[in-house]
Amino acid sequence: MFKEEIASTPRKTWKETNRELKERRKKWREERLIKKVCNEEVMKNELKKEAVEESVNFNVRKVSTISIAVPGSILDNAQSHELRTYVAGQIARAACIYKVDEIIVYDDKGEISESERKKLKVDGDLKERRPGCLQLARILQYLECPQYLRKYFFPIHNDLQYAGLLNPLDAPHHLRQQDISLFREGVVTNKPLKTGKGSLINVGLLNDVRVDKILTSGLRVTVKIPPNQENPKKLKGIIVPPTLPRSETGIYWGYSVKLVSSFSEIFVQCSYPEGYDISIGTSDKGTSIDSIASRSLKYKHALIVFGGLSGIEEAIEVDSNLDIDDASLAFNVYLNTCPQQGSRTIRTEEAILLTLAELRTKLDPEYQLVNQPQCSQESKTLKSDDDVPDECET
Repeated sequence: MFKEEIASTPRKTWKETNRELKERRKKWREERLIKKVCNEEVMKNELKKEAVEESVNFNVRKVSTISIAVPGSILDNAQSHELRTYVAGQIARAACIYKVDEIIVYDDKGEISESERKKLKVDGDLKERRPGCLQLARILQYLECPQYLRKYFFPIHNDLQYAGLLNPLDAPHHLRQQDISLFREGVVTNKPLKTGKGSLINVGLLNDVRVDKILTSGLRVTVKIPPNQENPKKLKGIIVPPTLPRSETGIYWGYSVKLVSSFSEIFVQCSYPEGYDISIGTSDKGTSIDSIASRSLKYKHALIVFGGLSGIEEAIEVDSNLDIDDASLAFNVYLNTCPQQGSRTIRTEEAILLTLAELRTKLDPEYQLVNQPQCSQESKTLKSDDDVPDECET
């Protein structure tokens, strides 16, 4: 009976079989395409949702900032390459100790002459700059960068030949591998990920942190790593503004470095839209700092300017954009921060330490920071997921 049924079933031709296979393949491709479109829509909705959440969370509090302006010519007075590097290291240490937010390196020697221009080397996008300004800015940037990121941003260069001999800043954002921190500095890697899966960030841990944003490789970013994640080997993070760690936790997060070509450009190229609301000049011809009352200098964005070997007066005199006879007119306050000095001269790197120490009790920030622990003050080694301290929870 069974044999008869098989015999009665008509056999399909090769064309019919091929047609059926093509139809099945076509149907499968359509289903796959629909599934892919649906997944992309879900991914877009999730990214939009996360973007909204991030925009809500990134209400960056206003922070009062301190900027210092230093002439690049101070390195020209050093007798050797080692001493030039050491002077730059002293400035970086002073800025870090007193929580300076921005260091401006300015040229106090006036316009570059034709004879000088022939000797100058154009360094990337920095245009024509005198060697002292370039070297000072480069060393300051190098020291501010966390150690595990330096190989990505600073190739071998003559200006950094002796930078390894300098004392480290040991700033709060210079985290070790075993340190617990809510925020970390990182670099976007070029490791491949699936489409729409974001980017991998090297933040100095054993494993890279994944973020949902697709970013250009080689970019320095600040990453927020939420605690108590399920898989410590596959951490997820959020890209945040570099000012968020300080505004959210009150912890110092390093300084930025800016190069300007003259004294007047310090004010013209201000990093803050509202400008510096108080500018302080330092000179032995200024008013004694002892006459300034405690907490009398209220500020949002303060600027402290230091002179070179010839002082601020010389920098103003050679600036073609200014026509001022009295240097004190360029500032809100013109101070002598070390009255009755024993030495005839005070070096700029010494003046920075002196001035920042004296002004610590005179300045009064308008936006007070709330110090909240972000678990980076001490080195703590995680042995298991249960070792995460409670104060790190958000």
